[in-house]
Amino acid sequence: MTLEAKNLTFRYHPKGPKVIDGVDLTLQSGEHLGLTGPSGRGKTTLCRLLAGYDQPDAGAVLLDGKPLSSYRGYCPVQMVWQHPEMVVDPLRTLGATLAEGWAVEERVLAGLHIEPGWLTRYPSELSGGELQRFCVARALGPATRFLLCDELSAMLDLITQAQIWSFLLEEAERRNLGLLIVSHSAPLMERLCTRTQAL
Repeated sequence: MTLEAKNLTFRYHPKGPKVIDGVDLTLQSGEHLGLTGPSGRGKTTLCRLLAGYDQPDAGAVLLDGKPLSSYRGYCPVQMVWQHPEMVVDPLRTLGATLAEGWAVEERVLAGLHIEPGWLTRYPSELSGGELQRFCVARALGPATRFLLCDELSAMLDLITQAQIWSFLLEEAERRNLGLLIVSHSAPLMERLCTRTQAL
């Protein structure tokens, strides 16, 4: 399977500057692509476009040659954000949030060291590292084929970082997932990525 960005252009406001201007990108199943570039260059915006959260002003996002927007139901392209507390409903338990999507395998929850009792809690009752583990698990539904990791571990302690990335690499190999990794850490990118692309 292939995820492609074809000549993407995007503005947040019709008369504003182009945040993304003519970007091309290709990510194959099983590949670990590092997306590099200084802050403000549009890396998060590109991830949002690739995951279908925003629509480009020009160009297209294709999944195996078909527009990503043509997919219905669970999107095969999932994204994990830097700040997990911003993407979960604070008024819903984690179990209720997890039930909104496709069922996540018990193996995934266990591999990310997610305790069953967490699912009865609200987001504010977990630490940042615990909540990020949950967000990673939620993104790994059975239909996920590509995972976009936007500074996924930037705010985490070293032990949590190592545990999450170790599991993700094993899961990516087991399921032939394509990973797009955004990070300002050169050592991390060197260790995780099969290739990099600058934005």
